[in-house]
Amino acid sequence: MTGSADLLVRGARVRGRGDTLHDIAVQAGRIAAISPRVDATAAVEIDARGGLATESFVNPHLHLCKVHTLPMMDDESLRAYHGAGMTQAMSAIELAARVKAAYDESWIIGNVRRAVAAAAYHGTTHMRALADVDTKARLEGVKALLRARDEFKGIVDIQVVAFAQDGLVREPGAADLMRQAMVLGAGVVGGIPWIEATDADRAAHIAFCFDLARDFGADVSMLVDDVGDASLRTLEAMAEAGIARGWGGRVLAHHARAMALYDAPYLDRVIALMKQADLGLVTDPHTGPLHARVRELLAGGVTVCLGQDDISDAFYPFGRNSMLEVAFLASHLLWMTTRPEMETLYGMITTRAARAMGVRDHALKVGTPANLVVLDAPDVLEALREHAAPVAVISRGTLVDQASMRRLSREGG
Repeated sequence: MTGSADLLVRGARVRGRGDTLHDIAVQAGRIAAISPRVDATAAVEIDARGGLATESFVNPHLHLCKVHTLPMMDDESLRAYHGAGMTQAMSAIELAARVKAAYDESWIIGNVRRAVAAAAYHGTTHMRALADVDTKARLEGVKALLRARDEFKGIVDIQVVAFAQDGLVREPGAADLMRQAMVLGAGVVGGIPWIEATDADRAAHIAFCFDLARDFGADVSMLVDDVGDASLRTLEAMAEAGIARGWGGRVLAHHARAMALYDAPYLDRVIALMKQADLGLVTDPHTGPLHARVRELLAGGVTVCLGQDDISDAFYPFGRNSMLEVAFLASHLLWMTTRPEMETLYGMITTRAARAMGVRDHALKVGTPANLVVLDAPDVLEALREHAAPVAVISRGTLVDQASMRRLSREGG
């Protein structure tokens, strides 16, 4: 490439290209060139100083309507969720639901802005965000998330999930509210079938979600078997529904913590079903004592990714919306500490996560959308070690004002 570009990154390391430094040119929102030397000029030039340049980060799981609500809660739901082998996860959800009595878009939006700004500051340009939809939360969370989606357009692409957190069969009125949420503009149908009381109710929950997704041409995300009970098997039921409905590549399972308790033959069967259904899975091992069988899933060819899950709420007291921090924590919890495993983890917060969310062409290649980060680290090992904010974040070809994002992440508004 010669002439002029909109933006140039100079002297960056690129994964898979050794220690040779490369220039990256951005034009019209896309990557125009990657070369040891790009003979062009640009109004915006970034000196990477040998730091790593990669695809931007992707967060496929965040309960965005609940962020920063921990000060409104006691610690009872945390104790229930994390204790007793996760057999009290249902009680944890019921305890956490108390905050929704005060739900109102007017204060939720300030918390949401803080969390999305933190994502942008830490290099995340795509996010799948869940908003509770039930007779307590009503549509207040959905409205706040839709508002944030518009406000952060061009900085963070937010997929808003209408999420039936308290169930459908066991929560009369929730189904109607879910449809209203989709009419308002939510883009993904979210379910949690394991929370229902019987196998028949769980099947009805799954069927409703797929029916609603069909009506709106939407993807499906479901929190499955997030409890210490291997007998529930809603992950299997979700995979079977995805196959039967022909919804391959548009279904994403979350958590599946009961998988930690599966025996080997059943685990093999479920992984085969997930592969057949093209069903991805997002795991958040830092937010609960059980987690999905990541190594086996990866070996079976399933798309596995990492999510933030929660930020300072009734289920998790920490979180900066930094996907590098999430991967750093996961490397310890999953014992993925060799260099190849670190590369896999990095993919689980970039390219694999994008694939799981249906984000196309999320790759550092000529012609793809220019969503990338420049790090003050020469390789993935050092990036994970420090899990620091990027030197630069580029979203849709535009340099993100990280100073403003950092201020907003602290102040809200």
